[in-house]
Parts: sequence; C-alpha cells; structure tokens
Amino acid sequence: MRSGCERNEGEGNAAVQRVDSDVRGEVLEDADNARASDVRGGGERLQATRDGDEGAEERHEDDAREPAVGSPFVSAYPPFSLWSPEHTPAFERVLASAPSGARLGLYAHVPFCEERCAYCVYLSRRSPRPDALAAYVDGLLAEARLIARSPFLAGRELAFVYIGGGTPSLLAPDGIARLLDGLRSALPWSTGAEVSFECAPRSATPERLRAMRAAGVTRSSMGIQALDDEVLRLNARIHTVDDCMRALDALGEAGFEVVNTDLIAGLVGETERTFTRGLGRLLERGPDSVTVYPLEIPENTPLFRALGRDALAGPLPAPAARRRRVALAFSTLEDSGYTRISAYAAVRDPERGRFGYQRDQYHGADVIGLGASAFAYLGGVHHQNIIAPARYLERIAAGDLPLGRSYALDARGRCMRELVLQLKLGRCDLDALAQRHGVDPRDLAGAPIASGERTGWWRIEKGVLLVGAQGLARIDRLLPDLYLPEHREPAH
Repeated sequence: MRSGCERNEGEGNAAVQRVDSDVRGEVLEDADNARASDVRGGGERLQATRDGDEGAEERHEDDAREPAVGSPFVSAYPPFSLWSPEHTPAFERVLASAPSGARLGLYAHVPFCEERCAYCVYLSRRSPRPDALAAYVDGLLAEARLIARSPFLAGRELAFVYIGGGTPSLLAPDGIARLLDGLRSALPWSTGAEVSFECAPRSATPERLRAMRAAGVTRSSMGIQALDDEVLRLNARIHTVDDCMRALDALGEAGFEVVNTDLIAGLVGETERTFTRGLGRLLERGPDSVTVYPLEIPENTPLFRALGRDALAGPLPAPAARRRRVALAFSTLEDSGYTRISAYAAVRDPERGRFGYQRDQYHGADVIGLGASAFAYLGGVHHQNIIAPARYLERIAAGDLPLGRSYALDARGRCMRELVLQLKLGRCDLDALAQRHGVDPRDLAGAPIASGERTGWWRIEKGVLLVGAQGLARIDRLLPDLYLPEHREPAH
C-alpha cells in the first residue's frame, strides 16, 4: 500500500509488465571468480538442506528464461492495473460505514529525495525547498483531519504507523516533530504502537534521529542498498560507505527499539565479492533487522531506459546471480544468529522485530493511506490517492479527499489476497483463512497449491502451508499462478 524505499506492501504507479528484449544480452551471467562461486554454492546447499527441498533449484525450468528486466514483485492483490477511478465510490461507502473490528494502521508518504536512484520506481521529487516540504506536511495533516471524520474510523486507535517515501528524513527536526505530533492528534495511536520512519544515510543526522525518537518513533529503517562506494556511484546513490557507517552509529545511539537496514542484491557494477564484503561490514554493526531484495528493473525507471540505450554505467548481474546472492545473504544471516521472517527479511529477535506494519496488513488489517500516491486498504477496498503532489495539495486545499483509484474485493478476493501476501512471509494457515472468510483457499487455488507442493516450493502440515527456501527465492514469480481468473493480467 505504500510508496517507499523499504518495499513491504510496495508501491506502483501502474502495473509493470515483464518484457523480453534483446537488452538481455547486455546482462552478465556472472562477473565473479571461482572462489566466490564456491562460497555461493555452499550457502545454497546449506539453506536447501535446512528446508528439505534439495534439488528444487534445478527442477524449475522457468529460471533459465527469467527476464532480465521487468518487476515480478507482488506488492498488492489484485494487480494495480485493475484498479480504477470508477471504483472510488466503493471506498467512499466504506468510509461512511460503521467501524470495523480489524486492526488499524497508517501509512504517510513523503515524496521527496535529494536525488532519484537509477532503479527507483517510487514517486519522488528531487531536492525540495524547505517551504515545499513544509507545505506538503501541511497537506498531510489536513488530509489526516479530513479522513479522521469518517464514521469507519470513529473510536479506533492505530496499532502501527509507517512514515515512508521518498526520504522523509529530509524533514528538519522541527518538521519531523510537527508531522508526528499532528498525525497523532488527528489519528491517535495506542500505547505500544509500532511507529516506523524511513531515513537515508546522509539525512539520518543525530538531531533528526533524536527528533524522531522524542516524537515516539520505535522503528527506523535505512536504505543502504550497498556498502561499496563504486557500486553506490554507478547506481546514482549519493551517499558513501562512510555516510552509512556514521548513520548506523547514530541510529544505534538514538535508542530505537528496532533498526532495519535495506540491501539490494545485483546492482549495476556489483560482484559477488563486493556484495558479500558489504554484507559482512553491515553485520559488524549488528542491526536488528536486515532486508535484502534482488534488483528489479521496472520499465518506468532510469535504469531501464539506460539499459535500452546500451548506456549502463557498468556490468549488470543476471537474474540468476541476483537470486543466488539473496540466498547467500540469508544463509549468512542465519549463520550469524538471525531468523528469517519473510522472503526478504531476517531479524535478530523474532518477537521484537516482528514488523507489524507488514504482518498485520498481510493478515487483513485496515490501513489508512495519507499523501500523494499513498495506498490504503479499508474494509476490503483498495485505494490509491492522486499521484501528482501538486494536484494532491489542490484537492486537500479545497477540503476534499484526494481520491484516485480503487478496487473492491469480495470474500473470495479477500481470501486470495491474504493467501498471496502471507506466502511472502513463508507460511499461511489455510484452515484459519477458510474460517475467517467463509471460503477455503484450497477451493480457490487447489491446482496451483498442489503443483507447488509437488515441485517442492512448499509443503502443507496440519492445514498450514509452509514455503521452503527455494520457494521463497522465487515467490513473487510463483504467486500469479494462484490468482483468481478475474484478477489475472492479460500478460500472465
């Protein structure tokens, strides 16, 4: 439901189709030496043995044809391409209805960055002026007060809050305090609520981090992406390794309950050696949570355009190499005492690092979305706000909610949504899902569930579907096979 650097229930201005193209020839199959290959293979064998799905890697014929570009990442169900402005009355009806008993959370989007990264697909504007940031915060708080009047939200407290972007840590310390205090005044959150705030290495200053902590932020998430200066430069990241190290130290000193860090495997110019060396440097700092994504190249990114013009700044690892590095990362993390909690995240303490923003959403929680392009999910209806920040602010100034596009799910759709998203967490209680929605997911997707079990991607024990390591490694490419017929995109 979000537009940000930490991809949880991620953002997309439109559904991005995978494409097959001659640009695939520009992708290096592997730029790494034999020594790194030996390490990589050992990591994959270790992980496969743990989950009892040895050999599954070799059995998946589609891997050899995996496109080098496109974005298979599943961030919402159904796909964004099915959402429409014609469906926004369904969202308005939910807001006017009686309150729900579901858990409730909030996502607020701050669409500004110092510089846009080459691979970035999210809504962001470069180098905002201080007055533009202040005006945008005014708009966010006005939208919060508008939507707080809805009967559907009456008397409900937030269980989780996520401030994402963009780079919300570009706000000055007083702007951070004003944003968080204003949001809590309009939409109160409960004692013990998880409050997350995204930051970037250059703007994660001690003063800003203290302002976050003083305003109640419990979880900070920083997009490092790589710990090699040349790789960072080739991918238009403006920070350096030294910036990251200083920011990690400042995050530790600020006293957040959880510090998450993001890495991307397979960036332009990366080798297995630079990736593993960077992961080792990160683990020396011991963050509470580490998120590792394989690089994707959606069509609406600077990196995709450079690839099409044969103008890449450096060699690009192939999809298989990206996937192997993710597997190696999680093998290394588990050997270092971390517990894997999803396809892309591992934590030191599974209880403290639970990440309710993601887990609660995937189990059917309601989520308010504030800001330009922000996504919401309320009462079984998906919604995205107007995308353009200027138009968003105009609608707010007129006293109107910035309605963009929506999609309403019936019981079958809600059941499938939770099945699809929970599989990204590695497990789904099929019996509990059937009881919750009055629809059995095995009746909706019995054939693909059985096929995945035969192939070795997952197994079912006592009504719970458990995804193995090789299934998690390609979960986003497996999930569309489960979709209901009416939610399949033409390209699938």
